[in-house]
Parts: sequence; C-alpha cells; structure tokens
Amino acid sequence: MVLEKPTTSTAALTGASCWLVVSLSLAACRPPDSGGATRGGRATTSGSSSAASPSPRPTDRLRYVALGDSYTIGTSVAETHRWPNQLVARLGAEPPTLELVANLGVTGYTSRDVIERELPELAALRPEFVTLLIGVNDVVQAVPSATYEKNVEEILGVLLDRLPPERILAVSTPDYTVTPRGAAYGDPKVQSAAIRRNNRILAAVADRNGIPFVDIHDISLQAKDQRSLVARDGLHPSGEQYALWVQRLLPMVEELLRASPGAAPRRSAPEV
Repeated sequence: MVLEKPTTSTAALTGASCWLVVSLSLAACRPPDSGGATRGGRATTSGSSSAASPSPRPTDRLRYVALGDSYTIGTSVAETHRWPNQLVARLGAEPPTLELVANLGVTGYTSRDVIERELPELAALRPEFVTLLIGVNDVVQAVPSATYEKNVEEILGVLLDRLPPERILAVSTPDYTVTPRGAAYGDPKVQSAAIRRNNRILAAVADRNGIPFVDIHDISLQAKDQRSLVARDGLHPSGEQYALWVQRLLPMVEELLRASPGAAPRRSAPEV
C-alpha cells in the first residue's frame, strides 16, 4: 500500500516522494515488474490468454490479483519483496498455486478508490483469486467508520459476484504509528485505535460473507523495537516484515487453494 500526500488536515502519510495508499506503498520506490507494465502506481503482469474458469479446479494455477494501497504495492521495497510476490514465490510452481497477473495497489488509495479505480479492471484481468488489504488511508483521511464499512461491503460484494468466497482473502491493516515517521500522520494513540477499528470492521464484513480473513496487525507492532522491519522510508514495512506476513498468510492460502469452492474457510480474528 502507499502513503498518501498530507493535506492541512488529516491527509495521508507521505514517505519521501511517495504517498500513503490504502495499504501504504510508495510509487517512486517501486521497481518495474518483470514481464509486465507498470501504470500509475500499480503493476500488471501479462497472464495466460486462455479463458478463466468461473469455478477453478483445486489443481489449477489460479490467476491472482492483489487489491489495496501502498502496503500491497510495497512502497520502498523491491518488487520481489512485496508481500504478494513473496506469497507466490513461497507457494512455488507446483499446483495448486497462484500466478500474480496484477498488483493494483496504489499509494494513497482509500476504500472508495478501490471501488472506483481498481474494481473496474477486474473484467479484463479475469482473476480467479483476489486479496484485499485496505483501510489505512481511510484512517489518515478521517473517513467515518460507517462509510468505510459501506465501502468494504460493496467491494466484497463485487468480488463475490465474480468468485466464490474461498477464492477471496481479506488482510488486516498494519499499524504505521509505531514506525519512526508514524507520528507525522496524526496522534499515534488516536490513529492506532482507528486502525484497529477498521480491522474489526473488515473482519466482521468478511465473516458475514463467508470470506476468510487473516490478521497481521500484531506483526506490524514488532517494528516498534525491530527497525529491520521498517523500510528505508521510515514508515512502510520492509521486505523482512512482509516475509513474516507471508509466513502467517501461507497456511490459509494453501488451504484455500486445496479446497473446493463451497468449503467453509477458517478465520483469523483481529485483535480487539
């Protein structure tokens, strides 16, 4: 995800020359995608030209699209260190596995931006597996919790029109307030509470729709004492921290890839 350009009020976090996006990711620090093109803060990779099956078999190499902000696009880390890329690498080439065809994360994006700018791209991308990590810029821009919840409901509803719940994964937002530059984007105590609030909302909406949810919030708190978990911009997660996220995400993703559509997923509850 990406940090967004701050305004005179509650503008999104800004790291160096990059903006804070829903998942906080600095576009200026992102390297070009191999085999694909980079457009407007998001990366796309060309995939197979064969038609996607609406109900993919567990043995298929599923077309994977990542939705989010700077945390998803991986501001201030190399492309291979972004968590969607690390996730695919950890899964390996042996089916069932994923093929990352697009990372649509953009620095500074909110939940509304996902609806207006990322979801419309899904028709052409034909995803068979989608992850969603969004909410930090809603916090930084003081988007009301009721609005955030409505937006998340809409996002997941659109995804469910395309995919079964077992092919969608929601991920919590990390806590930027523990980083060296976190205090520059609002009162740490207030913003930290708002991040936890949005995580509870996303978890609850996902649960109501049978969509699995994985919480990585507690991992991000380790950055308070372990600076190796913070990227060079002093704000976003480092590749090392993303590796810890993937370690937690991997068992859930492996389970979902083995499961037939219709199976009930497990859920990792967020911290209160």
